[in-house]
Amino acid sequence: MLYVGSGCIKTQPGQLSARIKLLFEHLNEVITEYQPEQVSIEQVFVNINPSSTLLLGQARGAAMCAVVAKNLVVAEYSALQIKQAVVGNGHAQKNQIQAMVKKLLNLSGELGLDASDALACAICHAHCGFGWSKKIGSEHVRMKRGRWI
Repeated sequence: MLYVGSGCIKTQPGQLSARIKLLFEHLNEVITEYQPEQVSIEQVFVNINPSSTLLLGQARGAAMCAVVAKNLVVAEYSALQIKQAVVGNGHAQKNQIQAMVKKLLNLSGELGLDASDALACAICHAHCGFGWSKKIGSEHVRMKRGRWI
């Protein structure tokens, strides 16, 4: 694994549609700059607060739209899968994930919790053989349990 970069897209409180648009535009810039072949994203979890869950789902939808608009392969992982792949414990705390991400990627200095969560999702994708895929012509071929399908 090679660490290329990470960051967070910050929005200001205000109209939801403007925040979703900002998220979509910034993700398009990131995709254009780094030219990824694949993207991993955390599945939506049901939060204690239904309003927060709905807002998270809308932001995730904007992210998915930015990704699929660029014809990228998207892999989705649950929080449990991500924690298990990175820490070895599906019930790990955020600070444990952050510490392990820094260790796995040989990072020094500060790493925010949001950035470490995103990097953990990418590490999970790298560790899951069935998550890898490659593009052949216009077709996506996925690897599942060590075989290309």
